Amino acid sequence: MKKSDFNYHLPEHLIAQKPLVDRIASRMLCMDKITGELKDQQFVNFVDMVNENDLLVLNDTKVIPARLYGQKQTGGKVEILIERVLDEHHAVAHLRASKSPKAGAIIELDNDFSCLVTGRDNDLFCLEFNAEKNVLDLLDQIGHMPLPPYITREDDEEDLTRYQTVFAKQSGAVAAPTAGLHFDQPTMDKLEKKGVKKAFVTLHVGSGTFQPVRVDDLSEHIMHKENYSVTQATVDAVQQTKQQGGRVIAIGTTAVRALESASRSGQLQAGFGDTDLFITPGYQFKSVDAMLTNFHLPESTLLMLISAFAGYEHVMNAYQHAIKQEYRFFSYGDAMFLST
Repeated sequence: MKKSDFNYHLPEHLIAQKPLVDRIASRMLCMDKITGELKDQQFVNFVDMVNENDLLVLNDTKVIPARLYGQKQTGGKVEILIERVLDEHHAVAHLRASKSPKAGAIIELDNDFSCLVTGRDNDLFCLEFNAEKNVLDLLDQIGHMPLPPYITREDDEEDLTRYQTVFAKQSGAVAAPTAGLHFDQPTMDKLEKKGVKKAFVTLHVGSGTFQPVRVDDLSEHIMHKENYSVTQATVDAVQQTKQQGGRVIAIGTTAVRALESASRSGQLQAGFGDTDLFITPGYQFKSVDAMLTNFHLPESTLLMLISAFAGYEHVMNAYQHAIKQEYRFFSYGDAMFLST
């Protein structure tokens, strides 16, 4: 298939710029991934749609305040978006400046912090932070939440909590696993009381998730890498669920990528590392039975993934329905439940 096959027109007013007052207040479009049948629901009904023998797999990555603002010693302004923290004092990042700084350049940051540009790694800049505290602590002190490029406002205090899942634990993401944003703690408690099991994976979402596919021939696309981890406890929970006839329900495309990356041998295995798994129509899913997700950008790898999961024609039809019904799109938008 071609990139252009995944294009659609989205009216700008449907791009959610802020979260709703309540996490669980979102709408939810439910689709039978076999028949393509659609039902308009509310996310508050999600608890009623899962069974006690189902397993929810959630991504427990935690978004770091990865955006920094600084200036070169010549006075030019620089915007830094950390892509990945390498160790206590080193990171790779995207830099935006009128003129790209060269190796050896010093970028002055807030609170008398600074960093040194040590080189390039393709499109990324290698940075060394000379602060006494480690990079994550520095980001917590002066960093801004890295809102996606389609959110056109500045980040604010509310984003510190709302662009973060209530079960976030492992610091490292520069974008939220947005399907998880719909859950609040009372909903998690209701699921547990009902007997629905849960397991966690970690996939640190990179800013590459927003990078456009630049080639029309999908076989030529080079997928960005993201760090993931799947524990033996999660593997055991998935296997037990399938043995008991339950569904493995991935909460978000990132949970899908983690599970399927750990299933490349044909069987789910515990492991960790970088994944560049690119899922397009024709892919045979090995571990995931159902998925909760948000609505994704036109021509994005995430839209391609859910089209592989639930059928290209079904998904594109569902998106037209969502537009007609004025669902809210993207990170702070509404949900979509793909199941049987």
